[in-house]
Amino acid sequence: MPDSEPTLAVRVIYRIYKSFLSPVLHVFSPSQCVYLPTCSEYAYVALVRFGPVRGSWLALKRLARCHPFSKGGLDPVPERNSRAAPSVTKAEDHLP
Repeated sequence: MPDSEPTLAVRVIYRIYKSFLSPVLHVFSPSQCVYLPTCSEYAYVALVRFGPVRGSWLALKRLARCHPFSKGGLDPVPERNSRAAPSVTKAEDHLP
């Protein structure tokens, strides 16, 4: 699955979250995301790039860093071949 077309389940879950759940959550917590890309975008790219196991782990680590006292800023998903500093999102990791 890594570096391939995202599965139907990943695309459906992402669409449901962005269309329904995210707006509802913003009603109760109107704060803006402190990271770029947002946590949901980060999770989507991580799942596409690394597959369900490592992608989920990276998404959970990102969610753990996301809190009101975090510094925030640019935090792209790391490249698949590198454990070094992450780079900007690749074109094939586009969001639906």
